[in-house]
Amino acid sequence: MVLTKTHSISRSSSCLRKYRILFVFGITILCVQIYLAHTFFGLEIRNRKFSRLSSAEESSQPEEDEGLPKGLRQLKLPPDKNSNSNKILQSHRNRTTRIQLDRKSLNFTSPCEFTGREAVSAVTRAQSQVCKQRIVNVTCLNQQGLLYPERIQSLCPHSPGFVDKPVSLGCFKDDKTLRILSGYYHVFKGNNSPKHCAFLCLQSGYLYAGTEYSVECFCGMEKPSQLKRLPDSSCNMKCSGNPKYSCGGYLTINVFWTGIQRFKAQEARNASTDGEYEKPARIAYLLTVNGRASRQVKRLISILYHPSHFFYIHVDARQDYLYREMLQVEKSCKTNNIIVAKGENLRQASIWGGASLLTTLLKSAQQMLAHHHDWDFLVNLSESDFPIKSNAQVTQFLSLNKGMNFVKSHGREVQRFITKQGLDKTFVECETRMWRIGDRKLPDGIQIDGGSDWVALSREFIEYVANPNPDALVTDLLKVFKYTLLPAESFFHTVLRNSRFCNTYIDNNLHITNWKRKLGCKCQYKAVVDWCGCSPNDFKLEDFSRIRNTIDRNLFFARKFESTIDQRIIDRVEEWLYPEKINETVNAKGYDMYWQSLYHAADLSPLTDDAQLTISNSLARLIFRKLSINYKDIRLLETTAYFRQNQFVGILIFAEATIQSQAIQQKYIERIESLIYLRRNFSTSKEWLGKIQSLSVNTDYDQKEKTFRNLIGSIGPYSSPVLLYEFDIGIATPQNISILWVDPYGRLADVNYIQLEEMTLTGYVKPQFTEHLVVGTWHLFLVANSLLVAKTNFLVTPLAYWKNKRIDPKRAKEVNHVSGDSYHITEEMNKKWSHLLSSINFYERTTFNADNEIKVNSDLDQWIDKLVQEHYEIDKICNINNSKLKLEKCVNTYWSSLSPDSKADINNLC
Repeated sequence: MVLTKTHSISRSSSCLRKYRILFVFGITILCVQIYLAHTFFGLEIRNRKFSRLSSAEESSQPEEDEGLPKGLRQLKLPPDKNSNSNKILQSHRNRTTRIQLDRKSLNFTSPCEFTGREAVSAVTRAQSQVCKQRIVNVTCLNQQGLLYPERIQSLCPHSPGFVDKPVSLGCFKDDKTLRILSGYYHVFKGNNSPKHCAFLCLQSGYLYAGTEYSVECFCGMEKPSQLKRLPDSSCNMKCSGNPKYSCGGYLTINVFWTGIQRFKAQEARNASTDGEYEKPARIAYLLTVNGRASRQVKRLISILYHPSHFFYIHVDARQDYLYREMLQVEKSCKTNNIIVAKGENLRQASIWGGASLLTTLLKSAQQMLAHHHDWDFLVNLSESDFPIKSNAQVTQFLSLNKGMNFVKSHGREVQRFITKQGLDKTFVECETRMWRIGDRKLPDGIQIDGGSDWVALSREFIEYVANPNPDALVTDLLKVFKYTLLPAESFFHTVLRNSRFCNTYIDNNLHITNWKRKLGCKCQYKAVVDWCGCSPNDFKLEDFSRIRNTIDRNLFFARKFESTIDQRIIDRVEEWLYPEKINETVNAKGYDMYWQSLYHAADLSPLTDDAQLTISNSLARLIFRKLSINYKDIRLLETTAYFRQNQFVGILIFAEATIQSQAIQQKYIERIESLIYLRRNFSTSKEWLGKIQSLSVNTDYDQKEKTFRNLIGSIGPYSSPVLLYEFDIGIATPQNISILWVDPYGRLADVNYIQLEEMTLTGYVKPQFTEHLVVGTWHLFLVANSLLVAKTNFLVTPLAYWKNKRIDPKRAKEVNHVSGDSYHITEEMNKKWSHLLSSINFYERTTFNADNEIKVNSDLDQWIDKLVQEHYEIDKICNINNSKLKLEKCVNTYWSSLSPDSKADINNLC
């Protein structure tokens, strides 16, 4: 028995050994098959997600071809969020993290509990309790589903959309590579249904929707072929959002009609088809203007003016100077076809992207309808627009297209546009800022559209959309766009697509815009909006060929133009449009000059930069001191930037003083204006002579236009200075340059490094200073190969004004007496550069003076005047009135702000 058993076991073991290899081989094959299956289905899912049928998650990414900077996603977060990419990715994974609101910071009781990180961030950053409460209230309404309508019924006759549920077309065979519906793709993991999917497709303007594999939603424009029709039983997977319905299967799809027709924009007429006489169209121009470029606005009005046209001018509520200037324009026109918005609630403080801009347009439209009853089109323009066709051409074109509406669409897939534009977010405007407070769902039932906020709309459509008692469609859309970023870029488009005016839509806003997105998308509006926006560049003379090439296209206006950047392009366009006026304009006074006000004594809003006000007042004192007359009570009246031959020349100071006449023993007022240059304290070593084109330190650097906006060059203790450099193209590259920032006490404050390459000879550097700047003359040195190659200096002026009022002694001590001991300079860096700095001969090394802290009033003024005199040069002086001073009258000069300027002369316009 034992032997038998042993033999049996031995035989069994031998059998196992014999088949062990086959067993292992089988297990291996099984594992490989499982791996291949996993890989195949994983790839299938990934391909679906990242194919050209982009999902909504993918569409949230910025587009490289739009020139948006990499990492834009984090810039869409409120500015208090850390921009580190790793942390951003972590925060995206933790979207559900609950963030508690500090209720102790509120003086009111929140009507709801909310922990959304964006809303909490907005409430925390807002300054006033009124703004905090507004953000809280809107957030609570949004959470409760009371802020927006759930569904809006389209009133477009041929595209009303489905009413109860989409029309089923049946079950169809799908293909992985050639999709039946190839327009758009989205995954609804837990809420897919025929209705839900069809609403998404309808929103994007797709005629057909399809549900597949339980969770997938496809959209398309083409009706599926009946050759691919399957029995309904082939679509047997239940919908993830409603098990009562089938949502396709594996490569089978339930297809539905959304209830709309294919949208096709109308074509503009360029000639009368039947030879009938077209009554000339009357145009109502809505000018929404901002800033201080009053002369450019006057020039725009002058070139557009015709007695049959109507001009309604809305000036930003914060712009006192431009408002006064436009009131003078209105007063000068006796025919009453130039009206300035004035009165309660008729002027808005419009910020970039703000909801107030839509309010401005609609309220202005209501006023325009009330003032004039016979215009045919409303065309909105800004101070940066200029016509590129003659008045006659604009009128003729619009006469042929009466009743049509000109808007420019985005030209991309709608869901990508919604995400890029932030239409799926809720924004609240207060404190002249747009606060982002969280996500939202757009109403079902309508097609979303948008693009440019520059439009040309028919009177009939304006009467409809600006009606004080609008219909349900407009009422509901106003609720949506009240809390929308850039609402004017979508509101009119969306109303057009869904109203009875849907057949009047022409995809052309009559504008050409100078988009250079790699320059214009610098997120320059982060100070006023929780988003990253883009802005077009200014046209320059070298861009004229682009404008000239529009001669055969239906484009009638261009933007942007700025005379402070390039006035030659405006001159060239005007000469091109009206060649018969060339001799008249070229020989006119002030033709090649431009003046732009920087400050006016009558301004209440916005506040002037205190450093600019300090320097301007100092220059006013220095001018009268140069005249060597007995004066007192000097008053600064206006500061103006002066340009000639397209170059910034200098600053004009317009001031008055009370003069005590010794001869007749009486006082009188003397008004003068002076031309002042900024001293360029810039020098190079002999070896580097001619290798550096420019080297300047200033503030308000515009990355888009690559220039400083601070024309007076005023830098105060709280400014952020920037170095702008330009090297000659003949310089040897590559080359490493060290930039040393040295404070008035001769101490190293910061060091920057730049590497010059053939393509980077122009650029800017911004130092990092932790505290506000030490006042006095700063020095900046460029070092190459341990040798000093260039140097310049700049003034950080003490402040004589604080929030535009004379500074008090306590504040003066805080602001003007700072030792600057805490620079982020290591001991090693100091040691590295100490030898070089000790060898430099400062023309005046400032030493610490304890008396500076008590300098106020006249003592402070004398200190400031001494510093300002070192950095500014008084050149010419003229007098305004008939004074006893032997000065040229300002009106007879070529440079004074009072000298003739035919381009902006509108006295005889009407």
